[in-house]
Amino acid sequence: MDDEKIGFIERFGYGLGDFACNLVWASMGSFIMFYYTDVVGIGAAVIGTLMMAVRLLDGVLDISVGLLVDRTHSKDGKARPWIKWMAVPFGLSMIALFSVPQIAQSQQLMYISLTYVIVNVFYTAVNVPYGVLNSLITQDQYQRSVVNIFRNLLSTVGTVLVTVLTLPLVKAFGGQQTGWRKMAIVFGVAATALLLITFFTTKERVKPVAENADKNVPLGVGLKALVKNKYWLMIVAFMIITFISLLEAGGVTMYYQSYILHDASFVGKKSLFTAIPSILILMFVAALMVKRLGKRKTAMIGCAINAVGCALMFINLRDVTVILGASVVKGLGSALVGAVMFALLADTIEYGEWKNGVRTEGLIYSAGSFGTKVGSGIGTAMVGWILAIGHYQNGVAVQSASAINAMIVLFAVIPLILIIIDFIILYFFKLDNIYPQIVADLKERAAQ
Repeated sequence: MDDEKIGFIERFGYGLGDFACNLVWASMGSFIMFYYTDVVGIGAAVIGTLMMAVRLLDGVLDISVGLLVDRTHSKDGKARPWIKWMAVPFGLSMIALFSVPQIAQSQQLMYISLTYVIVNVFYTAVNVPYGVLNSLITQDQYQRSVVNIFRNLLSTVGTVLVTVLTLPLVKAFGGQQTGWRKMAIVFGVAATALLLITFFTTKERVKPVAENADKNVPLGVGLKALVKNKYWLMIVAFMIITFISLLEAGGVTMYYQSYILHDASFVGKKSLFTAIPSILILMFVAALMVKRLGKRKTAMIGCAINAVGCALMFINLRDVTVILGASVVKGLGSALVGAVMFALLADTIEYGEWKNGVRTEGLIYSAGSFGTKVGSGIGTAMVGWILAIGHYQNGVAVQSASAINAMIVLFAVIPLILIIIDFIILYFFKLDNIYPQIVADLKERAAQ
């Protein structure tokens, strides 16, 4: 039954899937730009433009994967089989990403383009079905939120491990290209194993009640239903803004550490100072807030706290203690937003089915994932573009004042602006209020 209680093992197993995805995603978000510019030696503007182009191309792929998920019918369900099929290729793509050979720069650019495309393809082939699985495990609003909290909790743990362990692992493995490649092998193998655990510990329960339950919904019909789904449009806009902020702030952190704070351990410290309060919030507070206030209000409170954290940085943008203290506050806010973001997206599936009579989990999640890819592409590209505008020079010990200012804008100013925009979007997102009635109506249709 779709309202069956979801046990701890399944919640934890589901969360391990995003732990696995973040071993790759966090590595890309926090280190790939630095790896390409300061280890391989490619210009920041070139890499930023390349990443933007690939992420936009990959966003189109999201739609294709979503359609494939909607058309998948197997004994394992429609989403879980993809997690099983893609686990090994996903891990191998991580290894290839951080294995740029020492060849002519034009050939390196070709290799970087190819492997960056490949890792994004396999990430999409894993992450879109993984996201869809959240909506197929349960239709109960609270249980869905709790499952998503486990996802965000373990995603945060994965991010912490990546940011804390990456540089020490690279150093332990000899540094330079060899160290980065061996680090990628460790994370790639771990990601594969964790995705397989997700496959074996989860179960798909939710079935559609619409007339098209046993049919493949044509793309045109599905897209038409999407554009009529106002809450889906809102949450996708929210996700685009959120991921722009995450990727541009994360991507500039290594530069901020090296040229402004001059603290070689800052990335690891910042990750811990952000993650520890996040983990505590997710373990002890988030579910209670969702139960009492609903997902929307929980996310709005998270945005407000996050904005306070950004504002605190301006006390002294060059003081490690101030930045770490602000990171604690930001971690609290980000945890509340992350705890409910994908659950909010899942709820738009029922709204779309209720309003338009069409249920397309794969298409809705893939189009939502497209939003995250667009946001990630813009965020990553912004790092390269704004650093280039500030005349950043890779490999030099001291950067110009304009380059330093560019880093400050990326690290503190832009995230604050984007958080305010997110809050405004959430103000108009009021699906929580009508969701119980929507589910009741859908069950009544199924009974008839």
